[in-house]
Amino acid sequence: MIEKYKQQRLEDNWQHVQQQVSEATAASSRERDSVRIVGVSKYVDEHLTRALTAAGCRDLGESRPQIMWQKAEAMADIEPLEWHMIGHLQRNKVRRSLRCKPFVHSIDSERLLQAIAEEAVLQGIVINVLLEVNISGDAAKTGLLPDAIEAVIESGPKAGVEVQGLMAMAGWGSDPGAASEQFQKTRELRDQLESRTGHPLPELSMGMSGDYPEAIRAGATMVRVGSVLFEGVIERK
Repeated sequence: MIEKYKQQRLEDNWQHVQQQVSEATAASSRERDSVRIVGVSKYVDEHLTRALTAAGCRDLGESRPQIMWQKAEAMADIEPLEWHMIGHLQRNKVRRSLRCKPFVHSIDSERLLQAIAEEAVLQGIVINVLLEVNISGDAAKTGLLPDAIEAVIESGPKAGVEVQGLMAMAGWGSDPGAASEQFQKTRELRDQLESRTGHPLPELSMGMSGDYPEAIRAGATMVRVGSVLFEGVIERK
């Protein structure tokens, strides 16, 4: 259990984000349910993560596999609940991670995609994945370069995984205008890939706490929101 004021603040923050998403989708002539909010719970422990689900969030994003394993096991009583792996996933952590049946946003190499596919086949499951694209070209960022994405889709595994779309982050220090341009480029890349490969790519995971309205206006179907949800609930160091 957490303090009542923290639970109330979480609920208020969740409603605020919901309202922002509603306004952004309406401005883009899109349905509200075309965008899924992934609550980035990597900042907090199990108790606060549970509190976030009680506020209404049932899609949880983690960047460290070990933390996802622990929380998924401890929170198995909560249904429905979907885990999203949004950080780098090392191949030696694939087997245990797939027991959580996560939606993996961060496929940044063909080797990782193949490792997930092979393990998923062994476990008798299919894992939804997104190809992470380094749309900003920042050398410090992970992700596949835009020119490499088509080959990964064309030559990728035929069993164990379903490539559902792309994931992208705006470059470090991007202002809203620059972020919007990068998100638009990601959507255009997705559209081109669908046309050239014939492979449906319905999902675009773009936008975080500082720029998710811009991402939605550019076509995001998932936004990864963390700090704004926990504002006033946890102290930043």
